[in-house]
Amino acid sequence: MKNIVILGTAYPYRGGLASFNEMLAYTLAKHGKQVDIITFNLLYPGFLFPGRTQYSESLPPADLQITRMVNSINPLNWWRVGRHIRRMRPDAVILRYWTPFLAPCLGTISRMVSKNCHTKILSLLDNVIPHEKHFYDRVLTRYFVNSVHGFIYMSQQVKNELDMFTTVKPTVSAPHPIFSNFGERVPRAEACQRLNLPAEKRYVLFFGLIRDYKGLDLMLDAWVALRQNGQTDDKKLIVAGEFYTDKTKYIRQMERLGISGDVLLHDWFIRDEDVKYYFSAADVLVQPYKSATQSGVTQIAYQFETPVVVTHVGGLAEIVPDGQVGYVVEPDALHITRAIEKIYENDNLQRMAENMTIEKRRFSWDYFSEQLEKLYGQIKNH
Repeated sequence: MKNIVILGTAYPYRGGLASFNEMLAYTLAKHGKQVDIITFNLLYPGFLFPGRTQYSESLPPADLQITRMVNSINPLNWWRVGRHIRRMRPDAVILRYWTPFLAPCLGTISRMVSKNCHTKILSLLDNVIPHEKHFYDRVLTRYFVNSVHGFIYMSQQVKNELDMFTTVKPTVSAPHPIFSNFGERVPRAEACQRLNLPAEKRYVLFFGLIRDYKGLDLMLDAWVALRQNGQTDDKKLIVAGEFYTDKTKYIRQMERLGISGDVLLHDWFIRDEDVKYYFSAADVLVQPYKSATQSGVTQIAYQFETPVVVTHVGGLAEIVPDGQVGYVVEPDALHITRAIEKIYENDNLQRMAENMTIEKRRFSWDYFSEQLEKLYGQIKNH
């Protein structure tokens, strides 16, 4: 596998998927591969996109070949892109799959490319069944799955979902690598200063795009219990991320619970350059998810050695050893409350941060690259 095309989001698109694809391209290039990224000139039509903008405000990544040519809703474009990649004759195309919305586009392109009888179609699965379900998900996902030769998955939850569609195609597993592109941890005082936060306070962090399944309502209920237990006098809750759901109901919940003054709402998309400040200022990241596959946010916490509290859903427990780098709890407010209290007891914060420096070694980009090479080798000529 020498020549590779990664087809998915990349600059100028923003977000974890784009960052992941760019980091993967750097890693493959480091191992001597020729890597081209093909991304979208139209990803989501404006009326379907829940945020303020799909585009990054950061500088473009250096030394990457990124071409914008895919229109997610134009079938004629899918044929043109498919023929273009087919003529390129890469050894492998790596497709990122996270939503059935893209199944017709990606499934058609991959079928076109496969006609050259040379290129192997690999898919990196973020989700097979989406968190927010629709009646057409299975039909579209089946169309996509049938066009792919082999799959790499990052949690057992995703593998279980893939098994609903196929159990005969080659698969390999690799955990989500660390997001090292966000830089290194900075001194806490510097982080607080950059975010205009009082350094004498302690901070609990809820981070990332806000969707209902991520359990912000559980976090707010847990904060009330912490307050009743006298645990919040020196603490604030930072909610950092853009709302991809109705913001009003969460504001009303804060007001009803009387905790608006305890919550620092940074409700915008956090630029790559600012991520390190949030994780350096926070004592602990809390992910009170109600459903999950895997989470790139957990891997950001590993990068900055910020202990975590996660719920026992999807694949989160697979990457967070309970009691070592944080706590894994049931997705309800009382269990989340107790975990936050425990993480502040004795020397737990320091001990868990130290454990993260060891534990994060298993989330390497080199290992992920090796697993892709292994998957490629398992696929027979077609």
